[in-house]
Amino acid sequence: MQQAQTDLKAPAGLTQAPVLAGATAEPFHRRAYLAAWALCLVFYFLQYALRSAPGVMIPELTSAFSLTTLGVSSLLGLYYYTYAGFAIVAGASLDRYGASFPIFVGVLTVAAGSVLFGLGSIGAAESGRLLQGAGSAFAFTGAVYLAVHGFSAKWLATAVGFTQLAGMLGGFAGQFAVGPLTHGVIDWHDFWLYAGGALALLAVLLLVATPRQHEPATGPLSSIFAPYKVVLTNPQSYICGAIGGLLFMPTTIGDMIWGVPHLKLELGVTAADAIARSSMAPLGWVIGAPLLGYIADSIGLRKPVLIAGILIMLVSGGAIAFLDSIPPYIGGLVFGIGSGAAMIPYAMIKEANPDKVKGSATGAMNFLVFSLSALLAPLFGFVLMRLSGGLPLTLANFREADIIWAVAIVLSLILTFFLRETGSARSRKQ
Repeated sequence: MQQAQTDLKAPAGLTQAPVLAGATAEPFHRRAYLAAWALCLVFYFLQYALRSAPGVMIPELTSAFSLTTLGVSSLLGLYYYTYAGFAIVAGASLDRYGASFPIFVGVLTVAAGSVLFGLGSIGAAESGRLLQGAGSAFAFTGAVYLAVHGFSAKWLATAVGFTQLAGMLGGFAGQFAVGPLTHGVIDWHDFWLYAGGALALLAVLLLVATPRQHEPATGPLSSIFAPYKVVLTNPQSYICGAIGGLLFMPTTIGDMIWGVPHLKLELGVTAADAIARSSMAPLGWVIGAPLLGYIADSIGLRKPVLIAGILIMLVSGGAIAFLDSIPPYIGGLVFGIGSGAAMIPYAMIKEANPDKVKGSATGAMNFLVFSLSALLAPLFGFVLMRLSGGLPLTLANFREADIIWAVAIVLSLILTFFLRETGSARSRKQ
């Protein structure tokens, strides 16, 4: 990180954040933050499972709520609207109040949203999806905030990668495990009610375990957003957010929402087989996010690893969408591994901004990433509906619409060349 960045003064009314990654901390406090981080990974796992689970329930949701293709896409896309908006609130509240109470409120909000979604009415489902997105904004942001306090700065990208590993395990479970569960063991309504109960219990555990070492907030309440003046006046923040958003969408929307119906048409397989194959992409993230983060930390450079991941996505994604000879499960797994590179901009936005705004940097990143998802989720459903003319979807419809994801990946590659390298190897040369 450049010296000029670390010498920036805090905005008026903003308190200096406590011990940060790389700073000296008592071993006991480090261990406490790591324990809380581990519990927050469980939260991230569960909210990601809830994010992807509707993808295996589309026939049930269509029937229960009498929705069209666009209607289902819009309902599920509500998650991203509140996720994007509350990402700003999550980052600012962590910088101002510490991790304990904000994360507790976030988990309870997702629990309430899960219960509402399972009640069976369209109004409750819409409200529940909005609450799920709002509370989930505290999961990744909170986990990274705790990791920054518990890990050495040398291993920040690795810690971020392992955090995303937990999320994508949840995404994998939301397809691979929830599909058979709701198609044979319990009703889809009950799944959401049980998930809400599990999250409520987790909220209590996190409240007890998370350290409360944080300087009392000072200044007016409006100063909670003061760190964003630093983050959002830095052009590098926008580039990081755009790249992350473009790389997330092919998995979070293209695969987790529409992957199962796409593969059923393309492969002519059963729903169970389509679910298993679609779940390979989030499973690939489980491998790729920590692996690519570890490589980026080991060589001290971010951009070469990011570019390599994007190229893997482009080649494997094109093969999945437009070729019929890809070995079963391999294409999605390779695509997911390459997609793990989307976590590298999360490390870069922190390194490109001063230490005192680390929580807000992650919040801004999530806002930028999921604002794109909020826009593209209903747009993709609209494109599919227009291509099908209101008739049942065909493989040709999906293949035409998949051009959107190819354009997104290519655009992310172009933007990468405008990023400033932030790795430790670059810093040592300055």
